[in-house]
Amino acid sequence: MSVHRLDLLLLLFSLVLLVAVAAVRLSSRSGLPSLLIYLGIGVLLGQDGVAGITFNNAQLAQVLGYAALVVILAEGGLGTRWHDIRPAVPAAAVLATVGTAISVGVVAVGARLLTDSDWRISLLMGAVVSSTDAAAVFSVLRRVPLPARLSGLLEAESGFNDAPVVILAVAFATAGPIDSWWILVGTVLLELAIGSAVGLAVGRLGALALRHVALPSSGLYPIAVVALTLLAYAGGALGHGSGFLAVYVCALVLGNARLPHGPATRGFAEGLAWIAQISMFVMLGLLVNPRTMADAVVPALVVGLVLVLVARPLSVLLTLTPFRVAWREQALLSWAGLRGAVPIVLATIPVVHAVPGAGQLFNTVFLLVVVFTLIQGPTLPLVAKVLRISDAAHADDLAVESAPLDRLHGHLLSVSIGPESRLAGVEVSELRLPKGAAVTLVVREGASFVPGPTTSLRHGDDLLVVTTDQVRDRAERRLRAVDRGGKLAGWLSGTRGEY
Repeated sequence: MSVHRLDLLLLLFSLVLLVAVAAVRLSSRSGLPSLLIYLGIGVLLGQDGVAGITFNNAQLAQVLGYAALVVILAEGGLGTRWHDIRPAVPAAAVLATVGTAISVGVVAVGARLLTDSDWRISLLMGAVVSSTDAAAVFSVLRRVPLPARLSGLLEAESGFNDAPVVILAVAFATAGPIDSWWILVGTVLLELAIGSAVGLAVGRLGALALRHVALPSSGLYPIAVVALTLLAYAGGALGHGSGFLAVYVCALVLGNARLPHGPATRGFAEGLAWIAQISMFVMLGLLVNPRTMADAVVPALVVGLVLVLVARPLSVLLTLTPFRVAWREQALLSWAGLRGAVPIVLATIPVVHAVPGAGQLFNTVFLLVVVFTLIQGPTLPLVAKVLRISDAAHADDLAVESAPLDRLHGHLLSVSIGPESRLAGVEVSELRLPKGAAVTLVVREGASFVPGPTTSLRHGDDLLVVTTDQVRDRAERRLRAVDRGGKLAGWLSGTRGEY
């Protein structure tokens, strides 16, 4: 590649990124999902668009799509609070496995009866479209103030259900309908178990190492955390397990391990995830040939209606009713099963394996995602309002950033007191921090001062707390407990700040 051509590619890439960043603002104001804008940019730049870029390498698209999904899942896991999703994990696990299987079966039957697809393409269609998309769910949940149990369930489901549908899609693409279904079920369960074990092991060992090894630069911590999530994916995949589940579990462990420079790490991962989303959607837009889309319009609408109105509600009903999820919440969860890049990336699997009818399947999935994301994404806040499901008063968790003090064998905690925090009004002595921890500085309205025992904290204050290595965790748990329970935290049940 010549230097001149490289310059042009960098120019084009930078312009696409800038346009995509500007599109996020448009998306947040209009409620239009940003993924549709990115797909539109890709189509506009494609072979029938203004730039005339020809890109038809489905295998490369699949590889790059997988890489992008790994980064997106890692960011989702790092940003998910375990105490929010912990109560929902059993229900989410059942919905992501049994519910996904129900959805695959219903969509496959619907596609077989209502379109001219054979059973192999119908099963592939069911597997490809039955996974909710992590990027779409995470972005929408940032705009919709749902109760923690519902947002936690959606987050956990979207993190868990990529793994089984990838396994099913590959199985159907390589072998067609499976005679021994119990072998396929056993394979899915084994790969999920291996992926979970690898992700848990890498996450815990990585957290232990990062907490006890002081790196020479704070900028190395985010790189190390992201590298660990990539290691989990590679380890899970090479161990014949689910790499996608491994990376999500690993990121979930690391994101809740209270590592040094946690907010900076999450910010770094969020930036990488945005780049991954933008690049993936633009690439998938380039892969599409609009001239071949006409024949896929009707199948996309038919399969989409079966998915949204029958398969998803039925899977939610059958799997969540035993967990005593109210009907209004089930209705919202049914409508919140958003699709995005995952189905489109998975639709490249049969194309790569040269399955007959794979091109038509890809076009159908692409149109289905565009049409129903355009319908479901912007209307989700309205549906939540109609169903009277909202948690607008839900307070953000206390912001605590930790930096290791290597030579002093201690940690410096930076604590920001938010507008809903019950730390406000508490005197420093009433924090009852463990011996070896002390509030050394308060920054208030741009001015800093050394607090005394009777200094009363206020909303908007930033605190610097110095702790020894031995009491670092206890000090942070105490601060979080007071943040939620006030000065009586520890005397009242449920306010100890444990996770």
